[in-house]
Amino acid sequence: MLSNGSSLRIAIPSDGALYEPTLHFLDACGLHVKRENKRRYIADIPFLAGVSVLFQRSADITDKVEEGSVDLGIVGHDRYLESCMEHGQSQVIMENLGFGGCSLSLGVPDSWIDVSSIADLAGLAAEFHGKGESLRIATKSPRLVEGFLLSNGINHFSLVQSSGTLEVAPEMGFADLIADITSSGTTMRENHLKTIRGGTVIESEACVIGNNSALSKDPEKGILAEKFVEIIHAHKRSEEYFIVTSNMRSESADILGKNLLQRPVIQGLSGPTISKVYTKDSVAWFSVTVVVERNQLMEAISNLREMGASAITVSQPNYVFQSDCEIREPNG
Repeated sequence: MLSNGSSLRIAIPSDGALYEPTLHFLDACGLHVKRENKRRYIADIPFLAGVSVLFQRSADITDKVEEGSVDLGIVGHDRYLESCMEHGQSQVIMENLGFGGCSLSLGVPDSWIDVSSIADLAGLAAEFHGKGESLRIATKSPRLVEGFLLSNGINHFSLVQSSGTLEVAPEMGFADLIADITSSGTTMRENHLKTIRGGTVIESEACVIGNNSALSKDPEKGILAEKFVEIIHAHKRSEEYFIVTSNMRSESADILGKNLLQRPVIQGLSGPTISKVYTKDSVAWFSVTVVVERNQLMEAISNLREMGASAITVSQPNYVFQSDCEIREPNG
């Protein structure tokens, strides 16, 4: 049992594009979030005793992790980079969870026919500066956008922060172009904006972040955090493998094993598992189970068929754990 006050607190989005995908992802990992009702902002994960889930606005999760109000958080990588402190207590513990994919991209008016690349935009910014004007860019991510522009040689610009809909900014006249999150680019196109070559500020997916200090000072929290993230790692890894089982004839398990090991694609992770099948006739049958990589599934089945396999079945594991825990250390 955890000592009083040692409950691991995990913040997940209560709104926005990551709300439902986060719940679905945790469900798929076997980490179902049990919430009494949608008005209740605290929940738990029955699979992991001692874990409290707090529903927070996506924009607030990084700050909550930084200040230590929560220990872990699931948030878009772009939001984390925009909000994290340079020498703060938070860090990314696990990147690329496989959902929430989007990009922070520049969107310029379709009417700018001479601007199709970041180099063209740099030239336009210089023209504006020569006239005593500044290229105005509306964005909700000023930190990321400023760093991106400066790294691409665009030094003369002004950022217009807006909490509303950015796509209308050029038409309304309070900005010349925008830098906004997009998944498909459809919204930009429908508002007569276009993306440009080299104009992607960052590609982003959901990630797990953690508070270094909280996890290192409380060993019990650290152990729970390790379990939580390792379960996610094991589930993500399992997506790349299939379990293939078939029945095969052979004089003995040893001979069958040697024949299987001559074919690399059906050797499995460490070798095939072979067990005797008890039948009514005198023929020696064995059940062979191997774990194969997703991209080698059909080749593995072909190899088994060549060896006389029958009743081939395929399933997918829920988790694939390594022999050692590979979770990043809180201060690593």
